[in-house]
Order: sequence, then C-alpha cells, then structure tokens
Amino acid sequence: QVQLVESGGGLVQAGGSLRLSCTASGLIFEDYSMAWFRQAPGKEREGVAYISWNGGSAYYADSVKGRFTISRDNAKATLYLQMSSLKPEDTAMYYCAAARSRGAIAVVTPPAYKSWGQGTQVTVSS
Repeated sequence: QVQLVESGGGLVQAGGSLRLSCTASGLIFEDYSMAWFRQAPGKEREGVAYISWNGGSAYYADSVKGRFTISRDNAKATLYLQMSSLKPEDTAMYYCAAARSRGAIAVVTPPAYKSWGQGTQVTVSS
C-alpha cells in the first residue's frame, strides 16, 4: 500500500530554516501530485504547498509564499519542503500527501489527497 514517511522536523528559533522530506513507497511517484499540509493545535488543517507530478507547477499558501519552497525528486520518490525565515506561527505538525494526477497544474483541492503520512512536528520558538 501507499506509504509516506516525513522527516526533518524539529525545534528551531524564529528566523531559522528547516528542510522537510517525505519519502514515498508503494506507488508510482510520478503519477502523483504532492503537497504539504500543516495543522496546529486547535486549528484546522491547511494546505501549505502543492507541486505537480513533474515539478513544473507549484502553488503556495499566502502565509508561506516567499519563505517556503516545495520540490521533488522523482528518481528518489521524495518530496521536500525548504522552510526559511520561520515564524512562531509556523509551529504545527506537517504532513505530506499524495493525489493521483499527471496534470500539468498542481492539484490544489485538499479532498483529492487520499494518501497521507504520519507527520513531523515543527516548533518555532520566539
């Protein structure tokens, strides 16, 4: 079955950087649009960044635009999220997710994401 495993979370000071990784197995990675979501305690889950199957299209939430970069390495079946200029409000559990699509445009509809990882915690101290 599809398995997504996130890593790279941790504790960082405001202004710092982290790079999250998500390694996929049990699927043909190139057949999927991928995304990062996050959920903070007491808040709804939100989509952070989305990327098309070949990396040609990416979309970011306004809250992270210019600070986060989503990328993927299809040869390694791995998704990345480079996070810079981190803020305390970025503190959340971060999840990667997969939506089956080889469309040119990244899938930005959360219900389309059927496969999810277990998450990695990111904590940004002020």
